[in-house]
This record gives sequence, C-alpha cells and structure tokens, in this order.
Amino acid sequence: MADIGLRVGIVANEASGDLLGAAIVAELTRLVPSVHCVGVAGPRMMAAGCETLFPLERLSVMGLTEVLGHLRELLQRRRQLTEHFRKDRPDVFIGIDAPDFNLGLERRLRAAGIRTVHVVSPTVWAWRPGRVKAIRRAVDLLLCLFPFEEPFLRQHGVPARYVGHPLADQIPLQVDRAKARAALGLAASGTLIALLPGSRMGEMERLAASFIETAVACLAARPGLRFAVPLVNPRLHACFVAALQRLAPDLPVTLVEGRGREVIAAADCVLTASGTATLETLLLKRPMVVGYRVHPFTYHLLTQLRLVKVQYAAMANLLAGRELAPEFLQDRCRADLVAPAILALLDDPARVAAITQEYGRIHAGMRHDAAHAAALAVLELIGRRPG
Repeated sequence: MADIGLRVGIVANEASGDLLGAAIVAELTRLVPSVHCVGVAGPRMMAAGCETLFPLERLSVMGLTEVLGHLRELLQRRRQLTEHFRKDRPDVFIGIDAPDFNLGLERRLRAAGIRTVHVVSPTVWAWRPGRVKAIRRAVDLLLCLFPFEEPFLRQHGVPARYVGHPLADQIPLQVDRAKARAALGLAASGTLIALLPGSRMGEMERLAASFIETAVACLAARPGLRFAVPLVNPRLHACFVAALQRLAPDLPVTLVEGRGREVIAAADCVLTASGTATLETLLLKRPMVVGYRVHPFTYHLLTQLRLVKVQYAAMANLLAGRELAPEFLQDRCRADLVAPAILALLDDPARVAAITQEYGRIHAGMRHDAAHAAALAVLELIGRRPG
C-alpha cells in the first residue's frame, strides 16, 4: 500500500461542524497535499476531500432529553468510531464541537496513544463548569473560536489556543443583498424575512409552527411581506412543509435547498433559532430576532439546577455584550410576542443601522485566518511541517 503521508481522523456531528470541518480539511490539504482525512463528514467536508464512514445526520441530536431517545445508537456509533481509529490509527484525531459525544471519543483515543484536538470550546464558561476536568482528560489541544475562551480554559489547566472563527474569514465585511437575491431568483424589491427554524430535526419539530405563525402575524400587519426558508436536508424540508400545509398553505414563502448564508444575506430581517445561525447572521450584518425551545424537561433541568451561567442564549448577543437580537425562549417563543419584535426592527431604520455598525465592528475583530491557524496548530501538535 502506498504511503499516503498524514492521516487525520475527524468527526463532525451537525451542519455547523461541517462548515468548520470543511475549512480545516481544505487548509490541511493545502498545507499537506498527501493528507487523508476520514471520519464523519457532511457535504461540505466531503467536498473538501474528507471520507465519511456514515452520514453526519446519524449523530445530529441536541438536548438532554433528546439524546436519551437516541442514546443506544449514539453509543454504538461512538464504539464503532473508537474501534475504527484504534485499528486504523490516525496521526491525529480532530473532534468538532458536540462535546458530549466527541470528548468521550477523544478520551478513549487519547488513552490509546492517539493525539487529540477538539475544535470549539465546550461552553464551560456558560454552563456545567465541572466539565473542565473531562476536557483535560480528553484533549491534547483545544482550539477556541472566540477570544474570551482561551484565558478561561488555560486558567483551568486546559491546553487551549484561540484561532478565530473560519466564518469570520469566509464572509466578506460588506455583503450585497441584491446579489444574494439575484442568486436565489428572488425579486430585488420588497421586504424579505428569512426564517431559520434550526438545522436539527428536534429544533424543526419544536420551532416550525411558531415561526410559521409568526410569519402569518407579520404578514397580517404588513401585507406584501415575503419569506424565505433554507432547509439543509430532505427530512427537515418535509417537516417544515407539513407544518406549512397545516398552518399557512398560502404563505408567500420560498423554500431553498441549503444555501442558508445566501438566504440570510438576501433578507431585511431574520428570525432564527439560537445556535451558529445567530453568529452567521451577525457576520452578514442582518438584524435578527431569536426564537428557541428545548424539550420542556431539558429546560426544567437547566433552570432548576441553575446550570446556565450566562445572560443570553444567542452567541450574537454574547459577543455584543447586550441583547441587540431580541430573544424569545420556551413559552415566550410565540407569534404574539415575536412578530411585534420583527416589525419593530423593520420600522426602525436608525436602530437597524446601529445594529449593523456594531455587527461590523465585531466581525472585523474576529478575522484571524482561522482555518490556517487551526491547521498549523494541528501540525505543530504532532511535529509535522507543511509540505
């Protein structure tokens, strides 16, 4: 068998991880053309050259209660990956986000003598700070995407390095709304609201109805509004369409296969689930409203045990240090509250201009050529030079 040079194991669990993983795989390939990446990948990582052992969607589960329903399969998949990488040993293993899954995998592989890197700091600064000990056992290096994470982790004995966020490098500082609309085949004029009810099935099931009802309420107050929804896979598409047919079959909405970034860029305002989409919306400089629900039992545990240590749910608000994007969580995620917040943004151009300016300032400060920094850090860890 021919020498393939550098062998990298890599696992992403969801669409946001696929974005990050694709940037790192592409940069590793540029620096070390002989690299071979294999693990769990989505379409972007596969397009960058990563081989996948099974579909990324098999690991895409979020929430304490939701995980319990898929626990047997998740544990089986983790055992399968552990056995694969112990047998076909990579030079380094990279786990992307999904700490409840990947840290356990990384701990097992590190115990077997494989160097491990985790990308995206678990939010120990926000909730469940006791996880720091588990992180220390699992990783040789943790790559942080946000500047406030590295000092916190180093203070707690975790070998961490801030590399920046690849999305901040990929998205231009100025985004052309007209160009995005043209690319999607949408009319250049008129007000467009983007609806992003999540990239996981559980999110879609909990948020689709509320988001559609909010769109109906906005349309009733302002006839002529149009809507667009990016849907990352056929299952999410089917779930959203079923809710749409049940609640508002005549809603003037364009359903788009993937292309979430273009949908956000085309919009005048965005209603989004909490998660990476709030960061992407910030980087695209669009005003947003955030709606989110987790399983009621999960929410009960989080609140009763006081596990959450931060003021905001949306990363956009955490980065801004204030609630520029109004948040409507759990029982407050309903049309009679969310629709007025969207309409208030549409009716206040001065407020939107101030939000856009602040998002631009944050974006400029986050640009660090993150994929290159991450790839170099991985190579440095294993003593490998580019080339």
